[in-house]
Amino acid sequence: MQGIEAKKIIENLLHTADIEINSNQPWSIHVHNDELYARILKDGSLGFGEAYMEKWWDCQRIDLLFERLIRAGLQNKIKSDKWLLVKIAVYKIINLQSKTKALEVGRKHYDLGNDLFKNMLDNRMNYTCAYWREADNLDDAQLAKLELVCQKLMLKPGMTVLDIGCGFGSFAKYAAQNYGVTVKGITISHQQCEYAKQNCAGLPIEILFQDYREVNGRFDRIVSLGMFEHVGALNYKTYMEVVQRCLNDDGLFLLHTIGDNVTSHLVDKWIGTYIFPNGLLPSIAQIARAAEGLFVMEDWHNFGADYDRTLMAWYNNFNKNWDKLKSHYDEKFYRMWSYYLLSCAGSFRARHIQLWQIVFSKGIIGGYQAPRYSSLMNKKAETSADEITVI
Repeated sequence: MQGIEAKKIIENLLHTADIEINSNQPWSIHVHNDELYARILKDGSLGFGEAYMEKWWDCQRIDLLFERLIRAGLQNKIKSDKWLLVKIAVYKIINLQSKTKALEVGRKHYDLGNDLFKNMLDNRMNYTCAYWREADNLDDAQLAKLELVCQKLMLKPGMTVLDIGCGFGSFAKYAAQNYGVTVKGITISHQQCEYAKQNCAGLPIEILFQDYREVNGRFDRIVSLGMFEHVGALNYKTYMEVVQRCLNDDGLFLLHTIGDNVTSHLVDKWIGTYIFPNGLLPSIAQIARAAEGLFVMEDWHNFGADYDRTLMAWYNNFNKNWDKLKSHYDEKFYRMWSYYLLSCAGSFRARHIQLWQIVFSKGIIGGYQAPRYSSLMNKKAETSADEITVI
């Protein structure tokens, strides 16, 4: 397609979202290479993201840009992949999240370097959505999330807890210190595993480098914070069966996951290529089908709007601390990581994707009442600053 024709098509599409090229709007796209238009039509979201990484265009507020792009539905109006239907059919057959392939996201994302995450996350190293209902800063919002999860799980001293995808050990440490439970955490990131072991040292916590399909034993409670996005549709039922097998009959299971408004078998091509290889966001229908016949769904809590605020806080920390990181990461990485955080913030703000906390049981006698407040202020008074360890 000729450059002039491609430019006209893209400009007309952007106009429907109140986006003008090279304007003074903070969400305006400032084009440095006129081949951008044809590249977008040819390669879709992958080409758009790669072009930003390569400095073909800039934008003052990428989060605002994506909020407008998504609200206008422009992601559905440019279908650049002529093999899309074939890929969907293949992904329904080939398990991209097998035991071997599942390790790829650990290597390519979570093992990027603990220094990156230390300079981006809160002081407890939570790499999942915070809960801002009672908080006005990232540290308090993440503390509120941890406390909310503990309350939803109705933790009591002496209980055993399985943490699937334990990350840097923030939940395990908090639950053990504040609720007197014993935790087994598993992760497929070598760097997270080593950090979590040090972070949780001296507590009744075991951290293992292990795939969820290899877990044995029985637990009073099971929790998974921000890991289900890496399980894949072909494995959802297997995942739920593992949890059902490992959960005591009177136990509770809390699943914290990003979710899609519609069922899909594909992830955004740029995100899948550069950020989360082999990732996939589940839908309500997919989670329900996987849990059917195994669990009673006790509670479904959506606070996806809080992920917008969390991502913006992460971006502000990352940007503020870039001088500490740039000796280890180049400018292309800076643009890639900024694009990731800001585009995702815009997606959550547009309500295109959600954040769900779902509580399952095997059928609690008398029912279950889920909290929505985390009693953050009470816990803040109990937790002194010297209890917080950042390695």
